[in-house]
Amino acid sequence: MDPHTPLDPTIRSAPTSEAAKEALLYAADGMTAEELDGLPYGMIQLDATGRILKYNAVESRLASLPQAETIGKQFFTEVAPCTKVQEFHGRFREGVVRESLDTTFQFHFAFKQQPRDVTVRLFYSKRTRSVWVMISDREGNPIA
Repeated sequence: MDPHTPLDPTIRSAPTSEAAKEALLYAADGMTAEELDGLPYGMIQLDATGRILKYNAVESRLASLPQAETIGKQFFTEVAPCTKVQEFHGRFREGVVRESLDTTFQFHFAFKQQPRDVTVRLFYSKRTRSVWVMISDREGNPIA
């Protein structure tokens, strides 16, 4: 999918289908901040070092962290240190080194205020050389 192609409306109308999630991940690089904020999933874009490039409104609300305070911070140490484990950070690092990553796993965010069990999908974008983190509820459904 061309990242400059307008977002297919079926992504929003059928957000739980695997095809829609796949299309969303391929389109994410070309999405505006407003489009990312309109998604029913938490979406975070990380550079190769784990620095946050984009952090959508759903994730901001669920993590109780203002978007403006997360951009530019290190995700694994400053924002969500509970993710600095092999299961999450290790997969991220390995994917960045290989420049190939598309994995889905269950994870527990041990936030003090709102701990939550989620499904995480890590996807490496060769176009931007970054990693997208898609976060949904435990069953992979929207959480907005």
